[in-house]
Amino acid sequence: MENGYVILGIIALLFLSMYGYAYFSVAFEKIKERRNKKRDIEIEALRREESIKKQAIIDERVRKFNERKEQIQHELMLLEKMKEKQKVS
Repeated sequence: MENGYVILGIIALLFLSMYGYAYFSVAFEKIKERRNKKRDIEIEALRREESIKKQAIIDERVRKFNERKEQIQHELMLLEKMKEKQKVS
C-alpha cells in the first residue's frame, strides 16, 4: 500500500513537472516577445529622432541656399539698374 502511494506521488510529480515545463516555455516565449517588442519600439523611436535631425539639417541648408539665392538676385538687379543708368547717361 505504501508503495502505491509512492508510485502515485511520483506520477503526480511527473505530471506537475510536465505542466510546469510546458507553462515555463510559453511564459518564457511571452517574456521574450515583450522584450523584442520593446526593443523594436526603442529602435523605431531612435530612427524617428535621427530622421527629424536629418530633416532639420536639410531645412537649414535649403534656407541658407534660398537666402543666398535672394542675395544674388538682389545684387544682379542692382547691377542691371547701374547698367541702365550708365546707358542713359
